[in-house]
Amino acid sequence: MKRLPSYAALLAYIVFLAFPLVWLLSTALKTPQEMAQLDPTWIPREPTLANFSDAFGEQDLTGAALRSLVVAIFSSFITVLISLPAAYAMARYRSLVNRVAIGWVLVSQVFPFILIIIPLFMVLRELELVNTLPGLVVVHVTFTLPFALWMLQGYVRAVPPELEEAASVDGAGRLRALVSVVAPLLAPGVVATLLFSFISSWNEFLFALVILQDPDVMTLPLTLVRFTGPEGVARLGPLAAASLMATIPSLIFFAIIQRRLRSGLMAGAVKG
Repeated sequence: MKRLPSYAALLAYIVFLAFPLVWLLSTALKTPQEMAQLDPTWIPREPTLANFSDAFGEQDLTGAALRSLVVAIFSSFITVLISLPAAYAMARYRSLVNRVAIGWVLVSQVFPFILIIIPLFMVLRELELVNTLPGLVVVHVTFTLPFALWMLQGYVRAVPPELEEAASVDGAGRLRALVSVVAPLLAPGVVATLLFSFISSWNEFLFALVILQDPDVMTLPLTLVRFTGPEGVARLGPLAAASLMATIPSLIFFAIIQRRLRSGLMAGAVKG
């Protein structure tokens, strides 16, 4: 009975999170006539898969999903490769340069993205990366790098420096201590950064809308916008089916790494 309020709050939170997916699935399985009714129904009276076939028939969802997957994977891994050593240096070496760098990371998050997109577009145009997936990867890395730096820096600061000092006493160099001692402890932070970067890149729309104009290189969020009628009215059935399919990669990715994500920071020291 003492845990009943906690369980009730947890159940309410789960229902709150699951409601959009449940409603999306319900809409994807409804016929156009049922969706047009004034009284919405939770469970489709005549479930149909026609919306899924229409979605794949109207747009190249498979190709768009593959392009989004490639961009998200490259963006997330490049972000981690850059932010991990940079965060370690910012956390371990205290100097005026580091304080300025940390302050700039915070200040860079204040600017609206609409102010950044025009200079980025001009730079990409000079580099001939407009309307290309590598150009979008560069923009996504630029977009996610400040937050990744700030998040990983907190994980590095949580690792006691005495562990590195003990490793150096045993004869390990700084690089060996970083790889063998610090890196295992940073695994939860690295996984969290990967997850954040992947989902941000997978769902990103504004930068892709400006940079990509050719339908053959458009990512999945841009392809979903194309499910509109002649007067700009969205076709809810195929759009719901395509949106439901678009959530699957993020769910799979999170399901794979969720155990590592919720593992404790010092639990990695015991396992290492």
